[in-house]
Amino acid sequence: MSANYKTEQERFWAGEFGKGYQERNMGKSWVAANLAFFSEVLRTAGRITSLTELGPNIGLNLMALRQLLPEARLTGVEISESAIKKLLENVPDVDAINASILEWESNEKSDLVFTKGVLIHINPDALSGLYQTMYDASSRFIMVAEYYSPEPVALPYRGHEDRLFKRDFAGELLDKFPDLSGRDYGFAWRRDPLFPQGDLNWFLLEKGA
Repeated sequence: MSANYKTEQERFWAGEFGKGYQERNMGKSWVAANLAFFSEVLRTAGRITSLTELGPNIGLNLMALRQLLPEARLTGVEISESAIKKLLENVPDVDAINASILEWESNEKSDLVFTKGVLIHINPDALSGLYQTMYDASSRFIMVAEYYSPEPVALPYRGHEDRLFKRDFAGELLDKFPDLSGRDYGFAWRRDPLFPQGDLNWFLLEKGA
């Protein structure tokens, strides 16, 4: 893919830091936690036949979703070339697209389009366009699982500035697209004794008729 990134955050995740993230986030315990997580997220969604993850990295979310939805069409859009290779090893039948989610345009819609721990790392100036991409790529649902803050705030991330942003991502999607409504929401706690996550607030949004 092209290395002409729009933001410094894209360059950051496509490079060596992104490779380090892949090495830190491996293991069967992650997949088990994700099975529990997505079982909760999808409990009110009904039948899902296709889904697209923006920023799947090595595929820990899609590995769990493949078990939960064995017949669904899976797509992952990932900026890191090395992560794409591991994604295809972990989920061989995924449609893996090596591209920045800020540049990608969907050729077909999925029942569910989602991010999990990705929007928090996107340059805030690029969010509006990314929201449009998510909306356009979805035929039914959008799910975001991110760090929540009622007001936008930037925090240091592993010694780096302007790499972690908290805000009301779901609320901004609802404000931008009047036909979206909240279907369900919840919180995934890092201290859960069985299936810990990263203190993520998740929101399942549904498109209107």
